Amino acid sequence: MKKMVDVDYLVIGAGASGMAFTDALIDHADVRVALVDRREAVGGHWRGAYPFVRLHQASSFYGVASTVLGGGRIQQDGPEAGLHQRADQAEICGYYDDVLATRMVGPGRVEVFTGCDYTAGRGFVSLETGECFEVPAHCRVVDARYLAPEIPAETPPRFEVGDGARVIPVNDLVGWQESPSQHVVVGSGKTATDAVVWLLGRGVDPDAICWVRPRDPWMLNRALVQPDPAVYLGMVAEMMRLAADAETLDGLFLELEDAGIMLRIDRSTTPSMAKAPTLGAWELDLLRTVEDVVRRGHVRSVRRGRLELADGSVAIAEDALVVNCAADGLKNPTRLPIWSPEAITLQPIRAGFPCFGAALAGYVEATRDDDTEKNRLCPPSSYGNSLVDWARMNVLGMRASAAFGAEPDIKAWSNAVALNPARVAPDHPGSATLDDARAALAEHTGPGLARLARLGGLEAPA
Repeated sequence: MKKMVDVDYLVIGAGASGMAFTDALIDHADVRVALVDRREAVGGHWRGAYPFVRLHQASSFYGVASTVLGGGRIQQDGPEAGLHQRADQAEICGYYDDVLATRMVGPGRVEVFTGCDYTAGRGFVSLETGECFEVPAHCRVVDARYLAPEIPAETPPRFEVGDGARVIPVNDLVGWQESPSQHVVVGSGKTATDAVVWLLGRGVDPDAICWVRPRDPWMLNRALVQPDPAVYLGMVAEMMRLAADAETLDGLFLELEDAGIMLRIDRSTTPSMAKAPTLGAWELDLLRTVEDVVRRGHVRSVRRGRLELADGSVAIAEDALVVNCAADGLKNPTRLPIWSPEAITLQPIRAGFPCFGAALAGYVEATRDDDTEKNRLCPPSSYGNSLVDWARMNVLGMRASAAFGAEPDIKAWSNAVALNPARVAPDHPGSATLDDARAALAEHTGPGLARLARLGGLEAPA
């Protein structure tokens, strides 16, 4: 027998997107929600993240709309003094626990079913007891797992591991007791850069690190991606100005580098990856001290004393510790209409800020009745990967911003939500710098988007 759960929405996945959607939905509609996740607590991949992880962006841009993560605090010391705080794993998990208790379960608006797996249709099952649950026919299903990231701790190595080779996920790096003569870090993205920075920060000699980087990444200057509209909008305006005259994407990124917007680790190598996490200048300085960089494609196998790669092999120390940082933290499946008869499938809307997109979808679901209109206001964006993907992500995201920003109530809501990087808060005092940024944005956005659309192979909007 299945136990009936009398709710209006079944949200599958209690990670960042599922929590942000649910929070905004119950804030603006009198509904009840069942929140289901296979993990034992809410927070999604943060529950299995490596211990030294931090958000790569300001805490204010992450979490749920009703409760500002980190309280908008500014860092007072350290290499990022003056920039907004970036929460660590413990703070993020505690934050989600508090939001669940005080905003959702406490008021009786949400029933949470952790340790449960979605089966199909309108059902889910307890992984511990096998008890089956079902929601009513009128209940809408919300898929918050479509873009769920992979994490190294839960993703087996994508390469063969031979006898005697020592390979660990990045999560195990903190507790590793031995001191190998060489660390081999495998991966090109944020996890790998975090691992290298962590090792260097604990006194590991840069010459004792081998970094297997199949692709070099472009990264955003963190100092320009801040909850200050003059800074953020000024950066976007300059990006659009440079894009308007760009002949190639490679050329555009070099111009963005000269403008201090984009960063790359090795100035002698043209990156082909543009997932574009943010990076601090101090991190960049550390990363550049590692000179043993292997660019021979993806690892095929790890043997004691040797790596076999797609384009050859390299020798490593006999006692080398291989740190696997390769997992799809950002996925790029086919974009779907967010609203369909089968499910509400959460996806990014504004480029690069998934929590804002999920909260926006929750607000629109609560305040609109027609799914066609909802899809018009919130067309899905994508994540960056290649330079072409990055161009498309920005074009789609800014087109979506124009669509939902034309609605007075959505514009007012988004300007009051700290998750929105482009917001100008109602109590903002204004400044000449902000006025200049807005004027530049108005002048350059049209030409810049048109050129990015051509470089990204996108059709002009109808």
